[in-house]
Amino acid sequence: MERTLIVFCHPALEKSRTNRALIEGVADLDGVTVSDLYERYPDFLIDVKREQDQLVEHERIVWQFPLFWYSTPSLMKEWMDVVFQYGWAYGRGGNALAGKRVKAVVTTGADAGSYTAEGFNGHTVRDLLLPLERSARMCGMEFAEPLVFYDALKLDGGGLARAVADYRKWLKEGD
Repeated sequence: MERTLIVFCHPALEKSRTNRALIEGVADLDGVTVSDLYERYPDFLIDVKREQDQLVEHERIVWQFPLFWYSTPSLMKEWMDVVFQYGWAYGRGGNALAGKRVKAVVTTGADAGSYTAEGFNGHTVRDLLLPLERSARMCGMEFAEPLVFYDALKLDGGGLARAVADYRKWLKEGD
């Protein structure tokens, strides 16, 4: 299995059933490293070198987060802003991430029907992740189809178990 770095970002993990179950359900897999941004950087002071070193050490990157206001939680954006530096991640001489695969693993509070052109949100989750996809591609990374867990607030025990099983399966087998 490829070495996988899960960059996990949830500002209120103590209140989350689904993201907590997902991250706890995959943390024991061989080759998987979990980096919990809010645990590591509660002050938002990101150790850029440490984060860059971790990215280099892994072939596959997962960005796991709940969808907040049609985007990532703020610390994930800050992380990208400071870690993906010109000359390192993109631009002249910036090829440290080239060829790596990246996937977003996202939870939503609404059902799948809400994330369609005709639905309440007017866009698919994939549409809303376009900034992440474009950022990944600018860095020479391959952006895989996201893994989305809809209606996360309503998942019961069986639903959570299926979600964890799906996540584990993807991590073991890839796309």
